[in-house]
Amino acid sequence: MHNQGKVSIREFLQNNVLIFDGAMGTYYSSIVNEPAINCEMANIQHPEVIESIHKEYIAAGAHAIKTNTFGVNRKNFGENSKLLEQLVDAAVEIARRSANDTTYIFADIGPIDGEEEEKVVEQYKEVVDLFLKQGINDFLFETNSSITGLFETARYIKEKSPEAFIINSFAVLPDGYSSEGRYYRKLLSRNEENASVDILGLNCVCGPAHMLTLLENVHTTDISIMPNAGYPVVRGRRTFYSNGPTYYAEQLENIVKKGVQIVGGCCGTTPAHIKAFVERLGSTSFVRQKIQPKSVVVTEEKDESKNHLWRKLEEGKKVIAVELDSPKNADLSGFMESARRLQTAGVDTLTIADCPIAVARMDSALLACKVKRELGLDVIPHMTCRDRNINAIKALLLGMHAEEIYNILAITGDPIPNAQRNEVSSVYQFNSRKLAAYIDSLNAEVFDEGYKIYGALNVNARNFEVELRRAEQKIEHGMVGFLTQPVLTQEAVENLAKARERLSAKILGGVIPVVSEKNARFMDSEVNGIRVSEEIISQYVGKNREEGEQLAVEISLDMAKKIKPYIDGYYLITPFNRVALMEKIIEGLRE
Repeated sequence: MHNQGKVSIREFLQNNVLIFDGAMGTYYSSIVNEPAINCEMANIQHPEVIESIHKEYIAAGAHAIKTNTFGVNRKNFGENSKLLEQLVDAAVEIARRSANDTTYIFADIGPIDGEEEEKVVEQYKEVVDLFLKQGINDFLFETNSSITGLFETARYIKEKSPEAFIINSFAVLPDGYSSEGRYYRKLLSRNEENASVDILGLNCVCGPAHMLTLLENVHTTDISIMPNAGYPVVRGRRTFYSNGPTYYAEQLENIVKKGVQIVGGCCGTTPAHIKAFVERLGSTSFVRQKIQPKSVVVTEEKDESKNHLWRKLEEGKKVIAVELDSPKNADLSGFMESARRLQTAGVDTLTIADCPIAVARMDSALLACKVKRELGLDVIPHMTCRDRNINAIKALLLGMHAEEIYNILAITGDPIPNAQRNEVSSVYQFNSRKLAAYIDSLNAEVFDEGYKIYGALNVNARNFEVELRRAEQKIEHGMVGFLTQPVLTQEAVENLAKARERLSAKILGGVIPVVSEKNARFMDSEVNGIRVSEEIISQYVGKNREEGEQLAVEISLDMAKKIKPYIDGYYLITPFNRVALMEKIIEGLRE
């Protein structure tokens, strides 16, 4: 009865602003003087505190309250399905005891991320079913950084409860990007395509002033805004939000004036914040604007891209990319001399690895900028997800773009060796697909000449069908080309042919000169992603260095000939900085 209110939510929204409560976790923490981690356990351990918080928000003027279930899922509470059920049942019971006849009760569901979509949907459905079993039909999916699992879950809810009201809300930084690198306008526009979702929204991370700025550029007319009280400060190991209720209420009023239909509070907000807004809303006369969808500005296409490498690929030229290892020390004279020699030999681009095998070398991005600036040669720096968070990645991309670097290889990156993990920490905020999606978002919103994003393709994968499906996902996330692992077996050639047939992207086929029997056996046995046929290995038995290098040129050119029908260019990997060897192979390819 309580959750239905006197009128349906849809009817209420026709003439009213729906006001939600504020934060549960941070307010609970301030009351009990304990961290808010897993505050959902209070549904069982301290139900009277949760009930009191709900009642305070309702007394402050909130029309809708959220169940204390933000983190109730297997990711946070393990495989104990009985505990999940107890927490949801207790949360619903507490909310119902707290509510009056006009209070709307929303099932509050936080993000379930870091998994494959199928598993995410499975976990969402499990929690949804617990609420539906209790007769709760209104849902708030909040603080999301991507759309993973949300579409399918919304459809599932509407199939079981057609009258359900569903809000999908996203958490983004002041620049509009989520922690997974998704731009908020794209997140909101993608959700508009889903008829099962009733309202889209933004919540958390930002304070109200930044939320207002983000609101200026939305493309939807139905939106929910629930900002933080401001930005946290830490004093004496405790976190505080310094913005008071009066300022928050003023900013929330400005948000409502823009046409927002649903407002509330997130981290740091309290019943005092909601009360101040309700009082201000009741004492102020204003006309609520209706958000107008932004018109699309059509710009003339540029006659010519600044990306010379991409132009060559589009024109059908078989380009040659050569990978050079960056220096392990501060002396780059040898590297620059090698780059000049390769440029003279006729390469189209250099690629520079980003600290392979997690060993520090000169930064690939900074080195790429120097090569581009001094030699005018196109460069594809590799960018891993291992060592940088979203802020560092964006800063580096902005700097590289200013130096006219327009190509990038996005890879997850080799993990830190076990022996170093007590001293060196990995970041891995993204994987290669998420990194590509983030760069693609920046292409749309920030860069006039967007990056061409390349990925890795392992033609030596034991299950190449899985590798192909992963590559297709990378294309969906914004990648336009692939650099493959070296082709040194007939199976790899056949896999490359399959890739050519399946993938709508440019492919640079990997070629690495094998210089000795020892080198061949090492790569085949110890280098992840490389396989060398026994037929090739046997040819090196008894060969000296000179004979080995001559054979390396012959085999490399033979492999290049075999893969030529399936590729858009060659990706040559320099062994042991032997540039003279690469010059011979390049000469052979040019012939």
